[in-house]
Amino acid sequence: MRWSCAVLVGLLAGLWTAQRPDHPALFPPHGGQAAIVVHLLDNGFHTDLAAPRAALAGGDDPLAWAVRALPPGDWVRIGWGDAVFYVEQGPISSRLQDGARAFFRPGGNPSVVMLDPDPVDPARLSEATRATVRLSPAGFAALRARVASSLRLDAEGRAVVVASRPGDDAVFYASHETFWVGHLCNHWTAEVLNAGGLPMPMVRSLRSSAVMRAARTAEQRAAELDLRGAGD
Repeated sequence: MRWSCAVLVGLLAGLWTAQRPDHPALFPPHGGQAAIVVHLLDNGFHTDLAAPRAALAGGDDPLAWAVRALPPGDWVRIGWGDAVFYVEQGPISSRLQDGARAFFRPGGNPSVVMLDPDPVDPARLSEATRATVRLSPAGFAALRARVASSLRLDAEGRAVVVASRPGDDAVFYASHETFWVGHLCNHWTAEVLNAGGLPMPMVRSLRSSAVMRAARTAEQRAAELDLRGAGD
């Protein structure tokens, strides 16, 4: 019995500390590559990404078409979540039952990708709620491809608009992924950043603070590498 408990504790600890590995070919930029800046934004429990609109809109694919159709704004906030709970606004206290449904309903729930144009440079936001990472061009392309892969497309190959909000420029597009406690908004954000080359926690990424910490640590280590390289 003691051995069984020890094995179980070991497995749980292993799952909790498990990491998605980094991809040095993608992050950080090297060899004089021009960096593409992406911001990670945290409201205390949910994370969004903010990326340059021009970098997202380049190309001829469903994500580019969707970004070019947005209202004005040099930055685009990118998020993912439950198709109902994430879209609706209002006090959390009045939406607890729906939140429980989004977390725990068997089989998962329909989800959406949010694209929200923003004229304000996220670099002006408080560092307490923002982490900034600098991706290589290949890293940004991989991050962008991960976002695009989440979109559900119609018969014509275009992203499907499923919701918008009055007085709000955010547009919500259908995603083929499902939302549940094992794959929450912060898990998705961590997967997108990992696609761009950053090491990211797996189970621990259910907490926004864990994703923020991983992004800041990765960027700090990249900066240290730059300093060491400059001293050679």
